[in-house]
Amino acid sequence: MPMTDAFDPPPGEAVHLRPGLRRIVASNPSAMTYRGTNTYLLGDRDIAVIDPGPDDPHHLKAILAAIAPDQRITHIIVSHTHLDHTPLARPLQAHCDAQIYGFGGASAGRSEIMQHLSASGLVGGGEGVDKGFSPDVTLADGTLIEAQGWRLETLHTPGHIGNHICLAWGDDCFTADHVMGWASSLVSPPDGDLSDFMASCRRLAQRKWRSFFPGHGDVIADPAARLDWLIKHRNAREAAILAALRANPAPALTLAKVIYTEIPDHLLPAATRNVLAHLIDLMQREKVAPLGELHSEAEFKLL
Repeated sequence: MPMTDAFDPPPGEAVHLRPGLRRIVASNPSAMTYRGTNTYLLGDRDIAVIDPGPDDPHHLKAILAAIAPDQRITHIIVSHTHLDHTPLARPLQAHCDAQIYGFGGASAGRSEIMQHLSASGLVGGGEGVDKGFSPDVTLADGTLIEAQGWRLETLHTPGHIGNHICLAWGDDCFTADHVMGWASSLVSPPDGDLSDFMASCRRLAQRKWRSFFPGHGDVIADPAARLDWLIKHRNAREAAILAALRANPAPALTLAKVIYTEIPDHLLPAATRNVLAHLIDLMQREKVAPLGELHSEAEFKLL
């Protein structure tokens, strides 16, 4: 859950991170977005806007103000369909000639079990999802996006949500909400899938990266260490859930109260969703089972 660091940039200011790369933080701080959504401007002449952000006219004005007279927005790229990332895409498009790129709509990229759980309607979910989003250009895993001075490789990294993508820029990577430096990601079924999340972590860990540019928080200077922490963190949560179930069967909420002892009360619902994601993952691996029908309040037992 959230941690504290020195990252506290003024919202709306275009900060240079690398040659050809700037970041503007939206003014939407919260327990889930930290200081706000990071919008990245990639390029010196042809500009890709990565994650335009929430529907905020001040943020739109800040993005447009950062575009010099000799520059033009050629691509608007959305990493995933959460409301702190997608809504400004269409208003921004109205000011430029760019198409909007993304993996797909709200249900794209879901695993088979999450499709089934979504259809059942029994596990809740849908928090903060932009259900109306649809890209002009649908990206697939491995798709290259390029313009003058830059090239991005699409990496489908489901887990936080099924349509989540990371974008490889040489040996750097825009990791959106999959890997962040300030907290671990929320995984809330059926939009989020912990089995996919862990597989995406392992996939990213197979490559040698210089830096990660996340959707919230500061640049991650040691990607390998952060991925190692993230995988170990999730494994520790799993171990704690299994240990708690050795005493008695329990639902996700009860387990969250036992395991997430360090969080404030207003973050307990998010912690409960994370625990439910772990339980569904463990169920698929035949380590636990629900007592009766699977739903968000179901009690689980060890197998």
